[in-house]
Amino acid sequence: MNDFWIILTGALVAGTCSILGVFLILRKMAMVGDAISHSVLPGIVIAFLISGSRDSLVMLLGAAVLGLVTVFLIQLFKNSGVQSDASIGVVFTSLFAIGVVLVSSYTRQIDLDLDCVLYGEIAFIPFHDLTVLGISMPKAVWGLGLSLLLTVIVVGLFYKQFKICSFDPALAAAVGIPVALFHYLLMGLVSVSTVASFESVGAILVVGMLVIPAATAYLLTDKLSVMMVYSVLTGVTSAVLGYYVAFWLDASIAGCMVTVAGILFVVAFLFSPTHGIVSRHFIRKREMRNLQQPVA
Repeated sequence: MNDFWIILTGALVAGTCSILGVFLILRKMAMVGDAISHSVLPGIVIAFLISGSRDSLVMLLGAAVLGLVTVFLIQLFKNSGVQSDASIGVVFTSLFAIGVVLVSSYTRQIDLDLDCVLYGEIAFIPFHDLTVLGISMPKAVWGLGLSLLLTVIVVGLFYKQFKICSFDPALAAAVGIPVALFHYLLMGLVSVSTVASFESVGAILVVGMLVIPAATAYLLTDKLSVMMVYSVLTGVTSAVLGYYVAFWLDASIAGCMVTVAGILFVVAFLFSPTHGIVSRHFIRKREMRNLQQPVA
């Protein structure tokens, strides 16, 4: 039964991150998840200093607030003329450095388990149960399930708005769609999903699932709805296969899940019908043969 909960947790993370990752890829903001995963450190420390508690919920609330601050600062710098990748790099390195200073200055003598919050171990999922309405499941499954439900509801309700804002923000503004509102709504979902996954599965799985499945789906289709389906399928498949690879190799579960996702990306990169290197090679060879055939 423990295996089931671990795989289900990985699948929930993959499903949530894969949906949001598609929009991040289209907006050329794929590394926002990585930025959030590093920049929340001062939020964790400040939450501890204010509450005096190492309770996971308190730390995660502090992390969530700093995640939203990160998103706001990135967009602020971008709107001021700074390039998107530079904005992300400046914000997350600066906030992470502030967090390191706070840790070294104020929590030196305290056992503040940052690894538990930032680099959680998915193998421990089955040992932390939470009972709600008489139903007992691992705490991570409750949290990640709610995160996935929230993502599906919001994206489902505002699918057209997110689509137009991602492909053509100018057109979206012209037809009256509040582009900034939907940008912050999307970034808020990314922040909530990223922070909700920290303690359970670790940053590496969250960042990997935000980027790799969506990038794989991007190579396979040009239609947004199909891209989202492919992204989720890739993410969930990576979670399932990655678990069994980790069991076989006796290696990190999260690491193996992301590794499998990377392998699937390489396969798509090589053999995608339209973007794959191998496929394009054979298409060019066929076109050359057609050109060389004598005209009757």
